[in-house]
Amino acid sequence: MTFNPQAYAGTREENEKLLLTQLRHLIEDEPYRIANLANASALLRGYLSEINWVGFYLIEGDSGGLVLGPFQGLPACVRIPLDKGVCGTSAARRETLRVPDVHAFPGHIACDAASRSEIVVPLYDAAGGLIGVLDIDSPLPDRFSEDDQRLLEQFNALLAQHL
Repeated sequence: MTFNPQAYAGTREENEKLLLTQLRHLIEDEPYRIANLANASALLRGYLSEINWVGFYLIEGDSGGLVLGPFQGLPACVRIPLDKGVCGTSAARRETLRVPDVHAFPGHIACDAASRSEIVVPLYDAAGGLIGVLDIDSPLPDRFSEDDQRLLEQFNALLAQHL
């Protein structure tokens, strides 16, 4: 597979379509989960502006906690218990969380002191089982919109077909 980067120079809708097409091309013939997650995090790093971290935390075996997976950004917290921080809370609730001010989130885990806002989107396998979360941080407060949430949920749904 050869990846041909293209500029996201169209409308929001055109750029979103291009992003999802690029993801599909990157993962459709690759059976290795870690490779697909690594390419997905790199693709999002190139697509999203004003972010400082993007990556995945994966459910670890029987413990049910989250462990760091492929990511782009500064070194991060390695293990996060369910119900702790934004990632653990999103995984436990199985719902997307958009946090406009991470410092106001009860139990926030500060892996990068520069982060001000965060979005965490659950990631499911093809059978619908929770396998982890997509976590994206920004140094700007209230960085993530409903449109971002919708796109990232679509992104994860497509990714899940190849994990």
